Amino acid sequence: AALSEFPALHQTAKAKSQGPKLVPFLVTIVLYFSLVRKDPQGELWTTVLKCLPIFALVFYVVAKGISLKKEYRRSLWILLGLVFSSGGDALLNINLFPFGMISFGVAHVFYISAFGWKPIKWFIGLLLYVAVSLFVYFVHTKLDEILIIGVPIYCFLITTMLWRSLARAVDSRNFLAVFCAIGAILFVISDALIAVTMFVGVPLPCARLQIMITYYAAQFAIALSTADDGPALQRSLRKKIK
Repeated sequence: AALSEFPALHQTAKAKSQGPKLVPFLVTIVLYFSLVRKDPQGELWTTVLKCLPIFALVFYVVAKGISLKKEYRRSLWILLGLVFSSGGDALLNINLFPFGMISFGVAHVFYISAFGWKPIKWFIGLLLYVAVSLFVYFVHTKLDEILIIGVPIYCFLITTMLWRSLARAVDSRNFLAVFCAIGAILFVISDALIAVTMFVGVPLPCARLQIMITYYAAQFAIALSTADDGPALQRSLRKKIK
């Protein structure tokens, strides 16, 4: 039988075929972890190295195929999310935390747009919002005048991003959607590690490595989820439904 008759197999094969386009990402990951051995102090070279893996993922999304057509809308939203994520990386690296948080907040808005609002899966959202509300309540006394407003808004956005990715994965149950949801979970874990070190004061062993490994893995999974965008797969899915 043709792969088009089995969407899950088609998506797995499609993901495996993306290897050559992901080589720049792997190279820049090796460069970052090889050359940046300690917490950066705002130097230009560490900022560039930190942003390079995300730019490599931008290259991947463009190289695998993208346009303004409806079939590529999810790729476009994720591309914009990656661009604003790289801006957030740069701002955090030069110690402009509030502005970096705003840039990442915008990135999550684009990711939410990419994941969509169907199916809604209210129960998943409710559980996540209860959990994040408890977290915000716990840390709000440790926030200054700017962050006491910005952190709850950011937490709401990243929680919404996680909710929409999980809802999409539960509904579709295909490889790329599930992989993307894992990426969203890793994104939340990465930001939670930052919050624990910054606001709670818990000393984590190799904190930067934990934060950056989970962060890059998250962005990789989200970017790879665009591998099935385009008219070819959507036509095969419509035939399968008929």
